[in-house]
Amino acid sequence: MSDFYKKILENNKKWVENSLLKDPNFFKDLAKGQTPPLLWIGCSDSRVPANEIIGAKPGEVFVHRNIANMVVHSDMNMLSVLDYAVNVLKVKHVIVCGHYGCGGVKAAMGNDSVGIIDNWLRHIKDEYRLHDKYLNSIEDETERFNTFVEVNTKEQVYNLAKTSIVQGAWKNGRDLTIHGWVYGLNSGFVTDLKVNIGSNEELDDVYQLLNL
Repeated sequence: MSDFYKKILENNKKWVENSLLKDPNFFKDLAKGQTPPLLWIGCSDSRVPANEIIGAKPGEVFVHRNIANMVVHSDMNMLSVLDYAVNVLKVKHVIVCGHYGCGGVKAAMGNDSVGIIDNWLRHIKDEYRLHDKYLNSIEDETERFNTFVEVNTKEQVYNLAKTSIVQGAWKNGRDLTIHGWVYGLNSGFVTDLKVNIGSNEELDDVYQLLNL
């Protein structure tokens, strides 16, 4: 075995020992079930650990991650996670968290092929096309990049609100709010994008599902 592989196995043992020192019933309590108040939809980037960013303990955050924190209406993986979180775990908050310096967003802004991921990046390119006049008006490349990270995150919040899963919860009187954040790799702080949706009335009429 490689030294790295041995190290992560040892790290697991140390983590168990330290957890039990703090609370002898830590794992027994975790095994009883989960009731997290939050679903986190974030980027797969290894530098963006959901629990650590918000100081949450195991059992407090249900997590779905993919490249560039996308909410794609045909993604059965994401929809399955969302349905379970909303209708089984009864989460009250869903946070879509992008991050500055996102490689997926950066790749979508260019024209180089990067392999099979091109098919995924096309969804991000669609978001750019919707806002191209605004984004292309930003001359500084770094500022344009950061702005598109924010724009993309906001669009994913709206994409969540358009799902029948979320709208069904709202129709049934559920207390459920969707939020958009961006995480700063170079600071550790999150920026609340002030896009918080708690009812389908905040969507364009064409997206509002009435017969759920």
